[in-house]
Amino acid sequence: MIRALWTAASGMQAQQLNIDVVANNLANVNTTGFKKSRADFQDLMYQNLKTSGAPSTNATQIPTGIQVGLGSKAAAVSKIFTAGNITQTGNEMDLAIEGEGFFQIQMPDGSTNYSRAGSFKKDSQGRMVNSDGYPLLPEVIIPNNATKITVGNDGTVSVMQSGQNTPTSVGTIQLATFSNPAGLSSLGHNLYQPTDSSGAATTGTSGQNGIGTLSQGFLEMSNVSVMEEMVNMIVGQRAYEINSKAVQAADEMLQTANNLRR
Repeated sequence: MIRALWTAASGMQAQQLNIDVVANNLANVNTTGFKKSRADFQDLMYQNLKTSGAPSTNATQIPTGIQVGLGSKAAAVSKIFTAGNITQTGNEMDLAIEGEGFFQIQMPDGSTNYSRAGSFKKDSQGRMVNSDGYPLLPEVIIPNNATKITVGNDGTVSVMQSGQNTPTSVGTIQLATFSNPAGLSSLGHNLYQPTDSSGAATTGTSGQNGIGTLSQGFLEMSNVSVMEEMVNMIVGQRAYEINSKAVQAADEMLQTANNLRR
């Protein structure tokens, strides 16, 4: 009876984490470049009451044993790096990656983090920066007298300057890829940090060696499906509820045992 209480409680804890993951997905349904998460679960160890295959006589074996499971636990929360919907904004500083790849963002401590969010701005020095003011790498500086910015599919950035009839190249945006993007560590602020699991970043030119291309004037939106997450939330809620019923049933059986009289 006590086993059932702890087993059902582990199921409730697992479903609570599941709802937490779903809630974070729904909270970021409009976050640029956001990638949804999925909770993966495992069953816990089993208590062997009778071993399968043990001899029952000199000539026979027990065909099936008795194993009682002890519940479930969270095994991983994985990022799903499927493409989000591409939305046209018309802003010449907005960039969307079509395919594999991440923007390289320089942090204040000099390290490099990575992002799928392409809503860039220009800071006081003319550098292309993200919404937190962190510069894009390789550094691209837009002249103050630039009247039009053009970003090619290969990441080449060129500008039209006042008094000139031909565009001037001011830099090239390179993208980074990883052998295991799901192993990246999420930092918030639309940023990811490489880990031993993700592998080191491989940088290259957009449109080459499997790297995606850039689209100017577009943004990649979140890949969260509200309908899918609502279904997942209902399933998680019902699973939590049925586990709580198992706790209640075990408690009632213990109460019956406690009320036995001679």
